[in-house]
Formats: sequence, C-alpha cells, structure tokens
Amino acid sequence: MSDYLPSLSALRAFEAAARHLSMTLAAKELNVTPGAISLQIRDLEASLGVKLFERKTRALALTVEGADYFSTLRAAFRLVREATAAITARGRGAVLNITCTAGFATYWLVPRLGRFEAMHPEIDVRISASHRVLDFQRDRIDLAIRHGLGGYDGLISERLVDDELVPVCTPRLALELGDDPSPDGLARFQLIHDVYRHDWQLWLQAAGATGVDPSRGPVFMHGNGAYDAMKAGLGFALMRRSFLERDLSEGAVVTPFPLGIASRLAFHLVYPGPALERPAAAAFRRWLLSEARPE
Repeated sequence: MSDYLPSLSALRAFEAAARHLSMTLAAKELNVTPGAISLQIRDLEASLGVKLFERKTRALALTVEGADYFSTLRAAFRLVREATAAITARGRGAVLNITCTAGFATYWLVPRLGRFEAMHPEIDVRISASHRVLDFQRDRIDLAIRHGLGGYDGLISERLVDDELVPVCTPRLALELGDDPSPDGLARFQLIHDVYRHDWQLWLQAAGATGVDPSRGPVFMHGNGAYDAMKAGLGFALMRRSFLERDLSEGAVVTPFPLGIASRLAFHLVYPGPALERPAAAAFRRWLLSEARPE
C-alpha cells in the first residue's frame, strides 16, 4: 500500500468543487481564483492517475471514481472539523447549533429550554430562528426543526409536534362572547390571519358556524404578527395548541372553544445521519423527543 498523500490544498479544492459542482463557487469559498481550483484538481488527477470530473459545457459532473473519492473525503473532513471543534471547546463546554422557526422558538422551545440546560450545563445551545432553508455543513447547523410534511431528501426526519389549531383570544374578548359562547358569535369580532388564510374557513366549517365571513380581518405574513395582534386585543387568532402552554398557564390568553382542527403538517426534527455521533446532539435529540412525547 502506498504512503503517498496528496497536498491538503488540493484535497480541499477537490472537496469544495465536488460539493458545489462548480469551480467558481469552490473558489469563492476558499478565497482563491477558479483557475487555481482547476489547476489544483488537474494536478490531483495526474498524481492519482484517475479522472475525477467530467467537464461539460457550463456543467461539472463527478466520475464514478470522483464520487467515491468525494464521499470518503467529505467524511474525513467532517471528522477533522469535529475533532478541531472538540479540542478547542475544552474548558468552555460543547456548542450545539439549532435552527427552527421563530414561532417554534418563542412558543415551544425557549419556554422548555431551561430543563435541558439544567440537565446539561456543559452544552451551550445556540438557536437560529429563521424560515430560511439552511445547509447543515455550510451553515454549521447540528439539528434543525422544520414545519411541513417531513421526508427531506438525504436527511433523517422525526415527527415532533403535531398541528392542532384552536381559536384563541384575550380574557376580555372571551367575556364579550358570554357564558355559553357559540362559534356564530365570532361574526361580531375580527378574525386575524397568518399566511395560511384558509385555516379560519376550515375551522368555522368544522365548528358548524354560520354567518361568519372567514375572509375578514388582517393578514400577517411573517413572524408572530397574528398572535401578537391577538394578544393586543385586536381579535381572534388560530394558534397551535402546543404553543399555548405558557400563555394559558399565565392567564394571558384563553381558548373559548375546545374544538381544534388537525393538519397533516407538523414540526419535525431534521438532521443528517452523522449528526448524532456528537454526544451533545444526541443528548439534545433525546431530550427534545421526551418533551414532545411525554410518557
């Protein structure tokens, strides 16, 4: 077996170009010129005696040998990065990067996070609240929590929290409904919508309400605008029941109607398979599942 090892700069150039399938993007990532990337890869191919890329017009594709080599190198670079992160983190604990939507962070994750921190004070959890689709490797994300149907290509997806929408309002508005509230009474109030404007129509149909226009009221397209407007007393909003735990216990909001409507959508824990090789990520996953599915 040969002891020959290519230069690290050549391996980094190949790994970046294979990941992006672009010399230009690889050059931008490594802060060099595309010509330098191309030269490094040609020298690597010559030293290995194999062709790593098929160069086509305005396109770059891996050969079979290139794909095999990239798979091994990607895993090797990941191990190097993790080993480096582990040794530099000594004395200051492990850092765990989580991404989720702003609503999930505000109403579900953050109110519970103290329990995880009490169990694992050595883990520094950092939360990026964003609807933007992030790249686990490029953005250095360990675990993601995303809203949808699940089933993300190349990733493991575990269902965490189901959607069940219920009408919610301030205690003052609930008093105006009376002691025996009827869904028909919502005709006297403003309905507040988020981006899923059809949800009110589905709930009113399920409740058998008549005389209520489901299209009335303002629409909040981003963030927690609909819920914040409801808490300001502007009307009724549909809210995920799982998000109401803290505000219900504090009496800040009430749910005058017990009926909820279910959805196929849910919040899922999403991650690449190797993520759980990190003890901090594995510990957070176990805790998250126990919070979402209490015995």
